[in-house]
Amino acid sequence: MKTLSRTALLLLLALLLPAATVSAKAKLTSLCEVHYPSDSNIEWTCRRLKGNDTPLGLFQERWQDILRFNRMDRRHFYAGISIKVPKRLEEIRNFVPLPPSYPEAAEEPKFILVDQSEMFLGAYEYGKLVLSFPVAIGIEEHRVPNGTFRIDAADLRHESNLYTVEEIGRPYPMHYALRFFVDKSIETWPSFWIHGRDVPGYPASHGCIGLYDEEMQVDYYREHDRKVMQPYYHELTPPFMEGAKTLYQWVVDPRTDPGTLHLIGNGPKVLVIGEPPL
Repeated sequence: MKTLSRTALLLLLALLLPAATVSAKAKLTSLCEVHYPSDSNIEWTCRRLKGNDTPLGLFQERWQDILRFNRMDRRHFYAGISIKVPKRLEEIRNFVPLPPSYPEAAEEPKFILVDQSEMFLGAYEYGKLVLSFPVAIGIEEHRVPNGTFRIDAADLRHESNLYTVEEIGRPYPMHYALRFFVDKSIETWPSFWIHGRDVPGYPASHGCIGLYDEEMQVDYYREHDRKVMQPYYHELTPPFMEGAKTLYQWVVDPRTDPGTLHLIGNGPKVLVIGEPPL
């Protein structure tokens, strides 16, 4: 067997070694401490959650709007956490703190904007917003770099071989993964991806951009959470929040997706802007 050249080996590592994500070193107990530019447009109060509280139980048809407004998923909606609650819930109907049009992307068939100051991602077609999701971004020591990039690889069931899920020890899942940057200025060529993960409402990753993937959370966390959250465990049930899957299928045609790691030619442009709120 021939020995791989150093260049070929680095190319392989760039595809296989993700800048995987784990929980932030210091988990916040109050999302009211996270301040976004769009907060000034909506009057809100801070509410501390109790054991029996659920998004649906408290906010009925507005439950997804509340989660989007707080940039969080249902798994992190638990007793002791404080969240922002608008005084007029109708003001956050289909909440999106991004512009409905982006003139700079008018010539792009598909374009992704990540605003770190808002912790939100928008997908645009010829400059018009068609999809939007809250995101988890990098912690202070592992910021997502600002700049213009392009999706060049995808993997339906990507996972980390560097990090494990801290609660259960399984390799960290990075399902519906879209790679947008390989930092070749660093010897190890770390990769940056958009993928499914926990979305806790504050910066929490090691450099990737995380989107809702509640189906993954059921698979990976259900048994653990049932044990540690008693007697206030709340089962995740459909409709699942699945921003990662939706964005992935917007980029990769499910009819031609091989379901494994593969390169993408001339993928959507990705623009990362803004300063994280923490």
